[in-house]
Amino acid sequence: MDRSNQTSPVMGFILLGLSAHPKLEKTFFVLILVMYLVILLGNGVLILVTILDSHLHTPMYFFLGNLSFLDICYTTSSVPLILNSFLTPRKTIPFSACVMQMFLSFAMGATECVLLGMMAFDRYVAICNPLRYPVVMSKAAYVPMAASSWAAGITNSVVQTSQAMRLPFCGDNVINHFTCEILAVLKLACADISINVISMVVANVIFLGVPVVFIFVSYVFIIATILRIPSAEGRKKAFSTCSAHLTVVVVFYGTILFMYGKPKSKDPQGADKQDISDKLTSLFYGVVTPMLNPIIYSLRNKDVKAAMKNLVCQ
Repeated sequence: MDRSNQTSPVMGFILLGLSAHPKLEKTFFVLILVMYLVILLGNGVLILVTILDSHLHTPMYFFLGNLSFLDICYTTSSVPLILNSFLTPRKTIPFSACVMQMFLSFAMGATECVLLGMMAFDRYVAICNPLRYPVVMSKAAYVPMAASSWAAGITNSVVQTSQAMRLPFCGDNVINHFTCEILAVLKLACADISINVISMVVANVIFLGVPVVFIFVSYVFIIATILRIPSAEGRKKAFSTCSAHLTVVVVFYGTILFMYGKPKSKDPQGADKQDISDKLTSLFYGVVTPMLNPIIYSLRNKDVKAAMKNLVCQ
């Protein structure tokens, strides 16, 4: 029977989160709050030093500044909602707020996929064509590259969110998640979601598959170039400029591919059931990854450390 004929349209949603595990809620509230503060501090400091220190006005640090700002926006779109859900007995969210949170999270995630691909290209040019690097990666090139990453992510989010919100929602309004995650929301629709699933598969190919292939090919050339460097010290120095980016790529894409690589249509037998491990994986992607990015990629970088020291001493 069509659920749209049974009840009135949903005006808001209930976020289930970890409500079945109240002890875990208290533990994760403290843990996620600390992680969120680290995200704000680490990424905020990185943005500040890349703006204020002229030595960091290069394509690599420009992209890093964008990545840090993106991580702050992404976590801010979801973490306050998660923290509130851990403290509030009735974890409700209005329909409009759910749409906005879903749009921001989806936009930031898609943008980061593209941005990591742009950063791989930057490392490819720096190592494989160092003499042409100032010309290829000029300001006239890397600024539009970053802007196009944002534009692509936002456009994709507009498409996916608008398609989801055109669906009728009625009956069940319990989202078995911490936030308004798009797949969890789609399961509550009282209409066929096959078009949404196809659209998400296409988006996955474009924003997951294409950047992953591009990054892989870039690193094939990068590694081949590094292996041709005669001195061990030279090889070590060249690889050190890429190892952090490669680590971030593995953490980010490894988690997101596990979560979103295979969109699922709604399950009428258990629309509200989701294993707790899937929720914790989502939490890892949404909180831990943005926290690790500045630590892995930037705060352990000698140039950034020197810039921070100069900033403090001024």
